[in-house]
Amino acid sequence: MGHFLSKNGKRVKKRRRKVKRKCFLRGPCMLCFIVHNTSLDEDQFDSASKLAERYAALTTTEECAKFLLSPKELAIWEEQGKSLFSSVPTKLIGPPLFRTISSDYLEMPVCKRKCAGVQTCTPHKLPRSALEGVPDTSLNNDVAEHPVPVCTLPASTAECTSVGLQGNMGDCSSLLQCPVSPLGPEDNERLPHDNFKDLRMESEPPNINQLPSSILLKVFAHLTLKERCLSASLVCKYWRDLGLDFQFWKQLDLSGRQQITDDVLMRIASKNRNTIQINVSDCRSISDTGVSSIASQSPGLQKYIAYRCKQLSDISLIAIACHCPFLQKVHVGNQDKLTDESLQQLGEKCPDILDIHFGQCYKITDEGMMALAQGCPRLQRIYMQENKLVTDKSVKAFAEHCPLLQYVGFMGCSVTSQGVIHLTRLKELTSLDLRHITELNNETIMEVVKRCRNLSSLNLCLNWTINDRCVEFIAKEGRSLKELYLVSCKITDYALIAIGQYSTTIETVDVGWCKEITDKGATQISQTSKSLRYLGLMRCDKKPSIICYRTCETSTIVQKRSLKHVQQVFTQKD
Repeated sequence: MGHFLSKNGKRVKKRRRKVKRKCFLRGPCMLCFIVHNTSLDEDQFDSASKLAERYAALTTTEECAKFLLSPKELAIWEEQGKSLFSSVPTKLIGPPLFRTISSDYLEMPVCKRKCAGVQTCTPHKLPRSALEGVPDTSLNNDVAEHPVPVCTLPASTAECTSVGLQGNMGDCSSLLQCPVSPLGPEDNERLPHDNFKDLRMESEPPNINQLPSSILLKVFAHLTLKERCLSASLVCKYWRDLGLDFQFWKQLDLSGRQQITDDVLMRIASKNRNTIQINVSDCRSISDTGVSSIASQSPGLQKYIAYRCKQLSDISLIAIACHCPFLQKVHVGNQDKLTDESLQQLGEKCPDILDIHFGQCYKITDEGMMALAQGCPRLQRIYMQENKLVTDKSVKAFAEHCPLLQYVGFMGCSVTSQGVIHLTRLKELTSLDLRHITELNNETIMEVVKRCRNLSSLNLCLNWTINDRCVEFIAKEGRSLKELYLVSCKITDYALIAIGQYSTTIETVDVGWCKEITDKGATQISQTSKSLRYLGLMRCDKKPSIICYRTCETSTIVQKRSLKHVQQVFTQKD
């Protein structure tokens, strides 16, 4: 099937070159008129010219399709479920294109096709043009340099140039969408794909995941372990991975979580070897096995806290001592099963321990305490509470072997003045807790205050032997003292008056449950003290009345009531 457009029909007969072409339908050419004969005489040429004039007068794409194709050819397309123009937008191949070509049909070369019928083929779906949104003016210049194929299926422009489309196609050529890019390599460099990507990213709404991971990790650092594991990690997989970052598993605070079992501790230990601090206080579902697994996988562990874990024994603490040589802090208060064996292991294998707490571990004796004191010369803090088997020998051992001690507490232990007097060797001592020491005399306290010049906090509560003379000496000699606790001591108003008169550093005084304290002492200390910021008068019920307390420039009126009164707080204006 083919047709010819020429100025001279005789000339057409002489030029009978065979041109093999593949065009849009692999049948009739879209730029040709349909003629089923292989040659034309003068009458046939006149009829072809009339057909060209009729085609130039068409205005719609449907009319063009019906004019160009026979009913048989149109039926083939309809059987395939598509029309000729279903794959190409209507505006792209309208009559103006063919009008432009048909008006210049005299200058076009001859195209012969020998086809008995239309070869059926499946129409190809045209891709979206990469040039959408680009102004037409720029495209016209590019198309002028790189001719655009009219047929949309050919793979190169060479096939269409053989038909004779070698000139400028005008504005209509810029509307054709073809799989082959009309731009050259230099033009593709001028329109990089990154620009389209940037435009697409700019159109996306802002997302927190677009922030760098380092910033998100800092945000996650402000969340608690519960918030990270039970809330943030459930948002998305990216957040879950952030929550598993090693820096969040260096310090594990699992206190009070009954869901924590040995299996959980083992899984944590298998995935993390960077733990430096772990707190399993009040975790009743763990045992020595779980703690030992953490210890075996955490050689850099520095702080171990396990208050009120009565089910734990020496096994867990010995495992920590054996696998964690850099241990610095051990707080295992209220563990009934601990014995001297675990303390001896700590003293032998953990020489860097700085802080220990074995309060209410009732099986610990002087033997374990002395071994710990000898093996940990850098110890700075020690606290014992209600350890009845700990006596003056332990106090003496710590005073001799641990000269860097800053905090010492032996509340309720079997300690006397003979052991406390050894604390005068500690030149770095800043806080001393001697609550409920039954055999503690005033002379020992005065000697400790005189020798320990850096002492800033002294707790003498529940010692009935402490009297006004001792408090007066403390007020005079305690030049660095800021906190003095005298709850339930045998003192009177004279002690408060002496503090207000002689001390220039004491800021906190608590004389609760001292039955001899009256309005006179409270009034005098509030008027004379220049440093007092807090005065505790809990259950000082003698002679309840309304009194006026004045501290420096601030006056506060407080009504004392025998049953409802708890504390009186005095705030000094800065």
